[in-house]
Amino acid sequence: MHTVWKGAISFGLVHVPVKMFTATEDKDIRFRTIHKACGTPISQTRRCAHCNQDVEPEELSKGFEYERGKFVLFSEEEIDALKPDSARVIQILDFVDLSDIDPIYFVKPYYLAPDMAGGSAYGLLLEAIKQTDKIGIAKISIRSKSSLAAIRVVDNCLCLETMHFPDEIRSIANVPNLPESTSVNEKELQIAKLLIEQLSEPFAPDKYTDDYRAALLEAIEHKISGESLDIVAAPADKGSNVVDLMAALQASLDAVKIPADSGKATDKPVKTKSKTKAADKAKKGTAS
Repeated sequence: MHTVWKGAISFGLVHVPVKMFTATEDKDIRFRTIHKACGTPISQTRRCAHCNQDVEPEELSKGFEYERGKFVLFSEEEIDALKPDSARVIQILDFVDLSDIDPIYFVKPYYLAPDMAGGSAYGLLLEAIKQTDKIGIAKISIRSKSSLAAIRVVDNCLCLETMHFPDEIRSIANVPNLPESTSVNEKELQIAKLLIEQLSEPFAPDKYTDDYRAALLEAIEHKISGESLDIVAAPADKGSNVVDLMAALQASLDAVKIPADSGKATDKPVKTKSKTKAADKAKKGTAS
C-alpha cells in the first residue's frame, strides 16, 4: 500500500505516530479519447486562450475568482503557510457514539498503521476505543483539503473516515416536493413493513457486485479477442402511471414468502466468473 499521509494522532498528552493508507480502491473502467482516423490517444494540454500558447507547469499559479474575470493569486508557499496544525497532527477533539453521526457526513475511509516506535501507543488507543465503543472526532488536512474525521476501530486496525463540515451539508429544506406530512393507509403500511421484514438479513457485502463493470470487462475481452459484439439494449419498461399500491405490495410479499419447510425463497447461489485478462489489467491499473 502507498502511504498517503504521515503524522500523528494526538489525544490529551498522548502522541501516536501513524501512517495513513487509502482503505478503498477505484475500480471504474476508464476509456481514453481516441482519434478514430489513426487510433492515437488525444492528449490534454494546458493552453492560455489570451496568449494563444501552451503553458508549462512552472508558469502556473493558483487563483481565486472573487469577481467574474478577476482573480487573486497565491503561491504554493503562501498556501502552505496557512495550513493548520492538522496538516501534521490528527487532533482528537471529542469522543462520541457512532449512532450520533448521520452517515451523510462520511466521505472516504483510510487505514492508520503505527509508525516508527508508536506501536504501544497505537495499541493503547485502539483498545481504549474498542472497549469504550466510542468514535474519536478529529480534524485533519489531506492534500490541502481540511476536513473533520472520525477515528474508529475496524477489526484490529484504526480507521479514519473523513467527514464533511456541517456547512458543507445542504439543507433538506432546499429539496423540492417533499411531503409536509405523511398520511398512509394502515393496511398498506402493515404489508410494507412485513415485506421489509421478509427482505431483511445480515449485511453480506460479498453478495453485491458491479454488474455494469463486469459487462464492460466481458465486452473488452471480446474486443481484444477480435470477436464481434451483438449488443442489444434492453427494452424500456413501459409502466403505467396508475399503480395499484396494495396489489404491488401483495405481489412483492408473495414473491419473497418463506415456505414452512425450506430456507428463504430469496436465497440464490452466487455465480462467480473467472478473472479475465482485462479484469487483471484493470485491477493492476487501480492498485498502482
